[in-house]
Amino acid sequence: MMRDLSMHVLDLIENSASAGAKRITVEVFEDHSSGYLEIAVKDDGCGMSEEEACKALDPFYTGRKKRIGVGLGLPLLRASAEHCAGSFELNSRPGEGTEVRARFSLDHVDRPPLGDLVSTLMVGICAHRDVDFRFVRRVDSEEFVLDTSEIREELGDELYDHPEVLSLLRRSLEEIERLASEARVKASGSIHV
Repeated sequence: MMRDLSMHVLDLIENSASAGAKRITVEVFEDHSSGYLEIAVKDDGCGMSEEEACKALDPFYTGRKKRIGVGLGLPLLRASAEHCAGSFELNSRPGEGTEVRARFSLDHVDRPPLGDLVSTLMVGICAHRDVDFRFVRRVDSEEFVLDTSEIREELGDELYDHPEVLSLLRRSLEEIERLASEARVKASGSIHV
């Protein structure tokens, strides 16, 4: 198992980038009335056939041409979600992209912590400068969004060459997490991380 859920997010971002995605959406939803935490990563990459998607859940399969690693990311995420009274979905179509969705019981004693989403997203954004990222963070009815395509429209393709822009992205993500934390406390009266 990975030590926190943000590491699963990073693994999914890497899968999406490897599949040629030009747009990756990362969603993290907390619903206190239903008692779940859901993480989803969607991309517009090359997608997979039904057979490839089944193979992707095999811990000893990797879609990479050069055999580096064994492809444990998706099986570990599925096992973690199912172990925590949750669910796992992998939806993909060739030429259309892939969506991975993992749901966890919010209060399950074995649920890994969410981890450092800000740093995880910054690594993904900086490592894949040609990809547009959309981050959606929702706690109950409150939703917060950051979309790098809007920043790219304003600043052009060199946006990541400017330290000020990277600093702005980090501060924006930190603000989203701060607001999500406030919404969580307001909604549940306690802190779930």
